Amino acid sequence: MIDAAAQRRAEVRALTELGLTEAAAATAGIHRTHRAVSDRAFSIARRALGPAAARVQAVHDPLTDGIYRIVGTTTTATARLGGRFADLPLATAPSSTTTGAGILGVVHGLIGDELDARQSPLATANLSVRVAGRPVTPDADGLARAFPRASGRLAVFLHGLVETEHAWRLGQRTSAPYELRLANRGITSVFVRYNTGRRISTNGQDLAELLDDLVRFWPVPVEDLTLIGHSMGGLVARSAAHHGRLRGHVWPRTLHTSISLGTPHVGAPLENLAHHASAVLAARPETNALGRLLRRRSAGIRDLRAGSLLDDDWLGRDPDSLAAAVAADVPLPPGVDHYFVWATLTTDPRSPLGRILGDGLVLHHSAGGRNRTRDLGFDPAHGFHRGGTHHLALLNDPRVAEQLAAWID
Repeated sequence: MIDAAAQRRAEVRALTELGLTEAAAATAGIHRTHRAVSDRAFSIARRALGPAAARVQAVHDPLTDGIYRIVGTTTTATARLGGRFADLPLATAPSSTTTGAGILGVVHGLIGDELDARQSPLATANLSVRVAGRPVTPDADGLARAFPRASGRLAVFLHGLVETEHAWRLGQRTSAPYELRLANRGITSVFVRYNTGRRISTNGQDLAELLDDLVRFWPVPVEDLTLIGHSMGGLVARSAAHHGRLRGHVWPRTLHTSISLGTPHVGAPLENLAHHASAVLAARPETNALGRLLRRRSAGIRDLRAGSLLDDDWLGRDPDSLAAAVAADVPLPPGVDHYFVWATLTTDPRSPLGRILGDGLVLHHSAGGRNRTRDLGFDPAHGFHRGGTHHLALLNDPRVAEQLAAWID
């Protein structure tokens, strides 16, 4: 096992190299945009001014290209040095701290699939149980040490895109986190951190394996398991339940309740907008750099377009195709109580503005798993509306907490 100091150095160096490498890439993108705009401007000027404009361009282009080249080369060289020698006087690795984990959460959400593919030190623990920011080994000894007061009733929390397990404590100064409210009912909360840039189906399969170990090696027999997912976390939970049943795992037999908070079960409109906007922007030289940046968004973000849960939804398909997104309607696990929470920025859910904006990221029909062409089978009576609030507020809200406790009880 890698020691704490080595893990710290590996993560600091990887973050340093990544940050500077991305800065160099941004410089190259700005350079392309600059040249595309200037080329068009000089083209117009040549038609109006003739040779005089050409002489100005002959000076402008080499000077501009040289400056960008120097900046890019210097930044790239610095990135390589940082990747070899950078370090910080931290007591622990950045991924084990609240601030460091928050930074990594954003990085994972944006390009976590790239980091995983090249086996970056920033993606060594793509999915794990966390206690106080540190990963827990999912065996009998590791779980017994991490949960000395374990009960037979578990609530597993799954955060959303670009989040970590620390997100569940949002606003804790004014509202007690869900885990404290559930603890009063004899329920042990387990928090999972995962790389949100990876495919939802990949995270779902890994979560199914993790939950099987969790239930098998839990310090006491598991009587009741509840999955609680915020946003993307609700999709990962559904994917895990599907794969767990297919593989004959033990844990689905203990799963009694599943709760999704603001989950885009049938797709997120912002991802759909980004998908089409990237094609439009990439088609023109002046906006090509921005289009390429949008197209670089992670596989996890792309899966939100239609709420894709399975490998078959994306294998062999062009990710930039403008054809309709594919998402198999995975049935809800039988014998499980499925609940969902949806929010609107407006107090009145019937308000036209509330219907258009939803909670700012997810619309009502998607949170309830139903639109004009798809119906995943959620019982409308098992839904709870939280008005006058936004998407992130669902991570810690007093009224939602009361509803969670009632559903689990």
